Amino acid sequence: MNNTLFALLCSTFAGLSTMLGGIIIFITKKDNIKIIPCALAFASGVMIMVSMTDLIPESFTLLGAYLKTFPSLLVLLIFLVLGIIFSMLIDYYLPEQQGGKLYHIGIVSMLAIMAHNIPEGIATFLSTTSNTKLGISLSLAIALHNIPEGISISIPIYYATKKKGKALGYTFISGISELFGALLALFLLKDMMNNFIMGCLLASIAGIMIHIASYELLPTSISYHHKKYSWCFFVIGGMFMLLNHLLLG
Repeated sequence: MNNTLFALLCSTFAGLSTMLGGIIIFITKKDNIKIIPCALAFASGVMIMVSMTDLIPESFTLLGAYLKTFPSLLVLLIFLVLGIIFSMLIDYYLPEQQGGKLYHIGIVSMLAIMAHNIPEGIATFLSTTSNTKLGISLSLAIALHNIPEGISISIPIYYATKKKGKALGYTFISGISELFGALLALFLLKDMMNNFIMGCLLASIAGIMIHIASYELLPTSISYHHKKYSWCFFVIGGMFMLLNHLLLG
């Protein structure tokens, strides 16, 4: 198989695994109110742990290829804060539509995960074209952590609209953005992308995900007055991603 085509397939596989998280709406009941705080808290734990164990360390490593330790840390923090500010602006200017807070959370989560998936698609494509074995390992690791990210979109959208098709549609859009990232790498960024730019992007995305997890997902989960479930699933989500990171690197 052509190496470029295989790299695109790996990126597509990693992205569309988000849909596996969306399948949860077919095995839950519409009136099961406890699933909402559990799913939101789980997704919050996943996003924070992805940021802390994957995005931020990888950003620091990539920036370190160009800068010394302190300047690398400074640039990382600047772009981390810029990511948080960008997420705050999206949250402020994105109006709450029909479906209220849950629908708003689903849309914001979709946008954040799209921002996360596009550089992942770039990284998967570039890794696979240079080293097939590395690309396969990377796509499997990304696929595993994309599953709970799908939950963070499908559950709030489904419970806000009661429409499974809409929930899956938004989940699909976030997942296919990984292929979009791979196509960007193929046609536009292959010769332009470098470690410094990727490091800045990853730091910004970490800021976006930390803000959404701590300001949107977890507080909304706790607001359902099932705090024990919320904190329990928050820890489970974090541990899931930590084990994923330790086992698959």
